[in-house]
Amino acid sequence: MAFFITSSPHTHTRRKTPDVMKWVAITALPGLLAQVYFFGWGTLVQLILGIALALIMEFVVAVLRKRAPGSMLNDYSAIVTAWLLAVAIPPLAPWWMITIGLLFAIIVAKQLYGGLGQNPFNPAMIGYIVLLIAFPLQMTSWLPPMSLSSNHSSVLDAIKVIFTGYNGAGLSVQQLRLGVDGVTMATPLDTIKTSLHAGLSLHDALSKPQFGAIAGIGWQWVNIAYLIGGMVLLKLKVIQWHIPVTVIAGLVLSSFVGHLLSPETISSPVIHLFSGATMLGAFFIATDPVTASTTIKGRLIFGLFIGVMIFIIRTWGGFPDGVAFAVLLGNMGVPLIDYYTKPRTYGH
Repeated sequence: MAFFITSSPHTHTRRKTPDVMKWVAITALPGLLAQVYFFGWGTLVQLILGIALALIMEFVVAVLRKRAPGSMLNDYSAIVTAWLLAVAIPPLAPWWMITIGLLFAIIVAKQLYGGLGQNPFNPAMIGYIVLLIAFPLQMTSWLPPMSLSSNHSSVLDAIKVIFTGYNGAGLSVQQLRLGVDGVTMATPLDTIKTSLHAGLSLHDALSKPQFGAIAGIGWQWVNIAYLIGGMVLLKLKVIQWHIPVTVIAGLVLSSFVGHLLSPETISSPVIHLFSGATMLGAFFIATDPVTASTTIKGRLIFGLFIGVMIFIIRTWGGFPDGVAFAVLLGNMGVPLIDYYTKPRTYGH
């Protein structure tokens, strides 16, 4: 047997990287299906387009770096990156947006740092943040849930809108965003933030038609679907409980205190948990083994920090959903967290 000396951290698992990536994609299927059901076929089109582009980019980089393309493509990390970005952007965002996002995610955030295992930041979130800052209008053009939409699009319509800007009936994305009452609809978190800035109370915001019994119509079920997928990941021990549990705990505790102190301006923990990308971020993004903390205590601190930052950004920041920013801020702090939480040397 060969004896290999490698640098830490050392992870002991019988699963190889392709197996882990496959399980991440499989357990993300319920969330994907929920998004397609409530917000149309655009997300599925974005996913297929994103996977194709990510594989092409990985292949080109492998050739330029004079490495075997097969070894880079077979780890399925590019597919997971494309998957996370595709479900994070609006379903009918133009094709060039996911292209730009993947250029930054695959080439800049991942390959320029040396490839898988060397990147300090979550690639999908880098791509998302670049798009959000550079193209805020397109990135906030989410469709209303199908039950509240005045226009229903087929798969062909979604393809046409993504590649041409108009569906078969000649309607643009802005026209497709109209609800049954003829008013352009926004995401629940965006609706809350806009209403509060307009001087309305939280109760007034929650009385709008896009809110259901738990949180936003559609969004509550999307989060429940990702929660189910995340629980399967925990059951299979693909991920450990430390990060997702502390992300949720940090968000719940901070929002509980905030809502207790100011119930008319700060959303309750239930709204925060089942809105936006909360469950996707807690189970599928923050748990990235490359960019997350590597120590037990470090993971607890890392997850708690992300949960609190999500609440802070959502409540007082300029963007309605703070998952991507919170994760990247957490990535920045990983070296410091790991340094101060490293276990004592055996025999010390």
